[in-house]
Amino acid sequence: MSPSLPETAATAATAATDARTPAVTVASSVYERLRDDLLTGGIEPGVKLRIETICERYAAGNTPVREALSRLAAEGLVERHDQRGFTAAPVDLDELDALTRTRADIDQMALKDAMAHPSTQWEEQIVLALHRLSRTPRSAQDDTYVPNREWERLHREFHRSLIANCRSRWLRQFSEELADQAYRYRQCSIRNAYGVRDVHAEHAAVAEAVLAGDVERAVSLLTRHYWQTAEFIQEAAGRDD
Repeated sequence: MSPSLPETAATAATAATDARTPAVTVASSVYERLRDDLLTGGIEPGVKLRIETICERYAAGNTPVREALSRLAAEGLVERHDQRGFTAAPVDLDELDALTRTRADIDQMALKDAMAHPSTQWEEQIVLALHRLSRTPRSAQDDTYVPNREWERLHREFHRSLIANCRSRWLRQFSEELADQAYRYRQCSIRNAYGVRDVHAEHAAVAEAVLAGDVERAVSLLTRHYWQTAEFIQEAAGRDD
């Protein structure tokens, strides 16, 4: 018996999906890996991203690599130049000032909204996130700074928890995007700040103010936390010069 029309359509749709899946998976994999390298400094700012080199680095074809680069260009992590290909977005200290100011403004609004509508679940989320972060070493080694990915993950979770109760998904989304950009800049200062700056005390102070319902103090401390990072980055750039 011949298959019915719905069955034929379903079979064709499944076949089409199966045909697309490998390419989509490869493009997504290249995007994630390339994005991680750009954020963590595995690929240095300002470096020209040659298609052939990227294909070889991630064992992928031309099409998924170009798709990944286009997505990253839309996020501002890669710059597209007409007739000249792509480069990793440079670290610009003037841009850092604007980024820090914008991030502080967005997170202030998000934090104020979150604190205006507190809940027990939200407060517990902050306490747990801070506790987990405090029990995780900043560096993978005791005597020198070595990036600890688990600390970075928990650090992001802590900052995310502060505004998790914000009702605006747009503010939360903008905050996440700005945090990614700030993370890339922060890698420039970590070695100079490590052992000098008490980041845990800064986090604990922000959390304490939030849980106490002190909006003015919480916003002030969070803003200061961001600007201290910017100051360390500026100092690191000065030492490099």
